[in-house]
Amino acid sequence: MSETINLLLVGTWQTIYMVVVSTLIATIFGVPLGVLLMVTDKDQILHNEPLNKILGTIVNIFRSVPFVILLIVLIPFTRLLVGKAIGTTAAIVPLSVAAIPFMGRLTETALREVDRGVIEAAQSMGASPFQIITKVLIPEALPSIAAGVTITTINLVGYSAMAGVIGGGGLGDLAVRYGYQRFMLDIMLYTVAILVAMVQLIQFAGDVLVKHLSKNR
Repeated sequence: MSETINLLLVGTWQTIYMVVVSTLIATIFGVPLGVLLMVTDKDQILHNEPLNKILGTIVNIFRSVPFVILLIVLIPFTRLLVGKAIGTTAAIVPLSVAAIPFMGRLTETALREVDRGVIEAAQSMGASPFQIITKVLIPEALPSIAAGVTITTINLVGYSAMAGVIGGGGLGDLAVRYGYQRFMLDIMLYTVAILVAMVQLIQFAGDVLVKHLSKNR
């Protein structure tokens, strides 16, 4: 039993490590991507149709590739970045690549919910595009962006489990190696229970953050 507990603790820590780092990377790159997608669109403050189409096409390509296939396709890129293609740290690369365009689209959607009249009012007062983005768009859309980060994090929990299929570590790896290959049903049930609990906690924390941001907007 002690060995099982140790395996579950290690697997849980590896999953948390993968999800937290991947979420941070997805937020750092995905939010600016979403801003660019929104402000360069037609009739927006930095309208640039060629750039918008290029970014949109890249995002759609990565979002259309199933994550399991993306894991395999990115093996050379992963090895180039971290020096290996298998392991918990290596799994962060495809997790981040999958999450960035997803976060970008969620951020774009959140920004589009901002009242057009608020943007026009800022423009009439002589605000620059950068000021509109940082002082109007992002603050107004912050609760929705936070909700997008929550959704992305929950998706990454599922993706991290799939990363275990190719030796990415974490709870997914435990479920495959012990629950499936060695027919240890108890390990499988424990990993599922932990993953469900993680998702519930993330959703609860995300809801609390969104309510807090909405009140203080």
